Amino acid sequence: MHNALMSISADGAAPKARIVTALLRNGNRILLCHRSPQRRWSPDVWDLPGGHVEPGELPGSALARELREELGVDVAAPAGPPLHEVHGDTFDMQIWLIEAWKGSPANVAPDEHDAIGWFTEEALAELSLAHESYLAIFSKVLAGHRA
Repeated sequence: MHNALMSISADGAAPKARIVTALLRNGNRILLCHRSPQRRWSPDVWDLPGGHVEPGELPGSALARELREELGVDVAAPAGPPLHEVHGDTFDMQIWLIEAWKGSPANVAPDEHDAIGWFTEEALAELSLAHESYLAIFSKVLAGHRA
């Protein structure tokens, strides 16, 4: 039996999910996707587009695939390190800053999201976000744009 795809930890715990997400910035706005209230994980919150890295897939390739599947846009696989990383009990997430893409973002995965939208920093503060670290990350990115 070959265990290359099985990465069970030494304590027998299930492996963490590897997640890649994109922070799409257009001027002073950030694109977020609203997760349907019926979603099993993180329902009824605004989240960054992205998803799971498949076995054998590189994170940048996974991100490009997810953005094509969820938003119908094409991006180059990002080079260099991610903008930010979030480590949870059951997942490791990389957030990549994306400022160039081909196509117009649209909700082409309505089974995953019931809406998408572009938000300014002021509007972001009013949203229910999928992760507590998001607002500080968004503020930092938008402040860098103003500088």
